Amino acid sequence: MGDPDLRDRPVDAALNEPELLGRGIYRFERYHVALRDHAAEALIRDVVRVGRVVVILAVDAKRDEVVLLRQFRLGAHLAIRRGDLVEVPAGRVEPGEELIDAARRECAEEIGVAPSTIVPLFSLLPSPGMSDEHMSFFLGLVDASDVPAHAGAPDEHEETHPMRVPIDRALAALAAGTLHYGAAVIALQWLALNRDRLSDIVGAGGTVR
Repeated sequence: MGDPDLRDRPVDAALNEPELLGRGIYRFERYHVALRDHAAEALIRDVVRVGRVVVILAVDAKRDEVVLLRQFRLGAHLAIRRGDLVEVPAGRVEPGEELIDAARRECAEEIGVAPSTIVPLFSLLPSPGMSDEHMSFFLGLVDASDVPAHAGAPDEHEETHPMRVPIDRALAALAAGTLHYGAAVIALQWLALNRDRLSDIVGAGGTVR
């Protein structure tokens, strides 16, 4: 069989103008999709247009702490009746905004402290079957002693509750399965794998802001 090609690949697809199904914070659109390499009839697909999102793993390496936050999420309340989620800082990228600038802004808004150093890590699509959301993850070095009790962007009617957590305690919660916010689970999994290499990673890819 040979080695399979494990790269995500572009596809030759023809899309109609989207039909707007609904609009709130995000647009909900319907597309008719014809894949030119396939003989099948056109597909009908609905998608929530979220766009680019940044996620920040906020670490205080000197204190061996990670800064998490609590925030109410309706989806979590509806799905598992645990709407008071433990999260990492994250948010949408504004039009024309650079990813690193968005990561710095969202970190400052959601935990009240801007990172002194930002390192790009990786990107992923959390739910491509229903959304175009594209998450870019960053490591942000912060001074956890400056973290306030409350944060959030007032213009977005957002209230967050930052938490200074020893890294060992955060990783224990990860192992125990008590965390359900996908971005936090993935970020902490990365931290568990790379905790002993943070200095090298920062030195190789850090962007001091």
